[in-house]
Amino acid sequence: MNVKTTYKTVQGISEGLYREKGSKFIAYAAPCSSESQAKELLESWRKAHHQARHVCYAYRFGPEGLIFRANDDGEPGNSAGTPILGQLQSFEITDVLVGVVRYFGGTKLGVGGLVQAYKTAARDALENGVIIEKEVQKQILLSFPMAQMPFVMHALKQLSVEIISRDFSDRCEIQLALPIATSEHLLSELSTLPSVEIVPL
Repeated sequence: MNVKTTYKTVQGISEGLYREKGSKFIAYAAPCSSESQAKELLESWRKAHHQARHVCYAYRFGPEGLIFRANDDGEPGNSAGTPILGQLQSFEITDVLVGVVRYFGGTKLGVGGLVQAYKTAARDALENGVIIEKEVQKQILLSFPMAQMPFVMHALKQLSVEIISRDFSDRCEIQLALPIATSEHLLSELSTLPSVEIVPL
């Protein structure tokens, strides 16, 4: 089985808009990779649009987009979240949250009308955004004595790996993100460092 080494996502937050029979649908597409991050973004959109009746959304996480959720937020079942999720799948993007705020205009649109409205607003936000390709990352933890610090830091600089966090208390620990496509090569290079323990995360 081929291991996925890249995935598509959005760069920054973009907006979309759809109007129908007085109702206004304002869509936001944002980079997002966790449920807690999604909750924060949704809360900020709800505060910004506190008079709106619904904030429906969908997200996809992970390189394959296998973690996903769609929420209708009080709209009829599958009339809002599902069409939004369908756009994420159609654009083949992941690590993305799309939320659509609805201001009710006084005329009911019916389930078909709602599906069209949420789908179109979500698509507009995604079309207005910048879609980028990112490398799938593998995370590891390096653990080593303080005396090895100069050698480890020199090696990391040469290998151009991303440092996520570092803790230099009792024993030095550095959390790294390695591109999965080159992780085997990078790990073999790091394994040559003396007194360095490599822990996969």
